[in-house]
Amino acid sequence: MQNKLKKTYKFAIKTSLYITIFLTLFMSVFLYLSNAVNWEYIIAFFIICYITCFLITQYRVERFIYKRVKKIYDDLTLLESTSLINKPITTDMATLTQEIDKFARDKKLEIETLKVREEYRKEFLGNVSHELKTPLFTVQGYILTLLDGAMKDKKIREKYLNRANKGVERLIYIVKDLDMITKLEVGDLSLKVEEFDIIELVKNVFDLLEMKAAKKKITLTFDMDYQNPINVMADKERIQQVLTNLVVNSIKYGREKGTTEVSIENLIKNKVIVRVTDNGEGIEKVHIPRLFERFYRVDKSGSRKEGGSGLGLAIVKHIIEAHEEKIYIESEPAVGSEFSFTLEKAK
Repeated sequence: MQNKLKKTYKFAIKTSLYITIFLTLFMSVFLYLSNAVNWEYIIAFFIICYITCFLITQYRVERFIYKRVKKIYDDLTLLESTSLINKPITTDMATLTQEIDKFARDKKLEIETLKVREEYRKEFLGNVSHELKTPLFTVQGYILTLLDGAMKDKKIREKYLNRANKGVERLIYIVKDLDMITKLEVGDLSLKVEEFDIIELVKNVFDLLEMKAAKKKITLTFDMDYQNPINVMADKERIQQVLTNLVVNSIKYGREKGTTEVSIENLIKNKVIVRVTDNGEGIEKVHIPRLFERFYRVDKSGSRKEGGSGLGLAIVKHIIEAHEEKIYIESEPAVGSEFSFTLEKAK
């Protein structure tokens, strides 16, 4: 830390003045009683006494406070307080008190943040363990059953191997999503920004998910008939992934014979907003702030009625933020949900 001393003279000025006035009055009374009053001598004494007291007081205060305050700063250095390390040591106790108070508030906030992160870390590790453990144990169960003798039966062998293969595919799916979200978070995944028609991209997503939606008799539709293309500037492949994840999510939690509707609207001069709306089960407000966390589930029962890695919405959020855009959610239980995100319009 720096050993530079930031001086303050308020204490020395006031203290020297009080001492000088007292000594001058005492001396004046003494001279008066001795019938030897000399005003020039008294004024000279006042000036000399004040200067002497000021210098001595200032020096002693600086040394006294410096030694003790320096120890405080040194102790704070152990806590790596950059806000205090980079400042000169001050003999102004009011300033020091403010700095210590600010330091204490910052540290309290930092500790609270660390506690929240620790809880999040524990929850995240628990979720990862749960997501990986289920397919692993499933695959292990089928393989052990085959090794115990079921392998001799051709029908059972084929059936169990197919089920084990599905478990492995789910593991690969989870690992790939984890790898992608890690790259998005650290900024290692580069975006290939290009101009494309967002209407055409939505139609492609509808075509890919048509059969999945048909199983629940859910209709995939636009809010209107778009006659003209709407060109945007973004990474086409990543935005397709965003749309796919959002539409798949709406199908998973959508009402049977319901509707998933996509709309594209002008937001401002150079922005459009894409909305994906469903009339499914909806989400309670208490869950919305954490909805984009990895593996966060609204259903806390520990079971997953629907497939997926549990990373879909987290990936969506990171892709949109990588484009320096915003994503929003509005939802009402038993009414439905609307996920929307912005994109830059092509010039």
